[in-house]
Amino acid sequence: MSASPPQLFDRSLRRKRLDRAAQGYANADFLQRRAAQDVAERLDAILRNFPLAVDLSAHAGALREALAQAAPDCVGTLIEADLSPRMLAGRPGPRVVADEERLPFADASLDLIVSTLGLHWTNDVVGALIQARHALKPGGLFIGAFLGGITLTELRQSLVAAEVEILGGAGSRVSPFADVADAADLLHRAGLKEGVADVDRVTVTYEHPLKLVLDLRQMGETSVLADRHPKALTRALLERAFQIYAERFAGPDGRVPATFEIITLTGWAPGG
Repeated sequence: MSASPPQLFDRSLRRKRLDRAAQGYANADFLQRRAAQDVAERLDAILRNFPLAVDLSAHAGALREALAQAAPDCVGTLIEADLSPRMLAGRPGPRVVADEERLPFADASLDLIVSTLGLHWTNDVVGALIQARHALKPGGLFIGAFLGGITLTELRQSLVAAEVEILGGAGSRVSPFADVADAADLLHRAGLKEGVADVDRVTVTYEHPLKLVLDLRQMGETSVLADRHPKALTRALLERAFQIYAERFAGPDGRVPATFEIITLTGWAPGG
């Protein structure tokens, strides 16, 4: 019997985070929209029609909007799927509440599966990709964008430095992200062909690190690590981390940068 993958993330807490973020998600959806626009442009360049597609981690519908602008004739029917029912509420079109770790789609039923900024929260990325491969028709396409290892490096460094200074040691408070060097191998291990991994690094500046934390909360991107940090994130610890953040990373204008790395995987189902 094969061992189950380690449970790094609390998927129930992930759903609660997304439900909480849903109402005001449009105020902080810039990464989702960037990833969706990139996917739409890739599809437009392929010069192929996909009659039935699924948008995993659809959230507020950024991919549907991007397709309408950049590739209006590329996708026939788009099914929007999300772990959070609140994210899907209140708009037309086929929608389904679904977990990326347990896809509800029949084998060989889909022409295209897109996942935008959801895979980095799955406990078994390869397992999720294998499910996607099974759901694709022979020759079907998978495109997945997720946050990579350099993401939030400034915040991580500042939290670690503050913990070492105040607590005498540091633990993990920010979720781990996959390294781009291993990304293409994920597709190969899942049985997807002609795998390609691309990187888009985005730097956003903020007036204060707290604004970044508030954005992460509004995105539903705050940590859902199953193994909780043994010590609470106190106000004093957070304030010291913000001070270190500004000291180490602030630019001449006083604004602080936050780095995001979006890794996009493209792979084809065998056959077709």
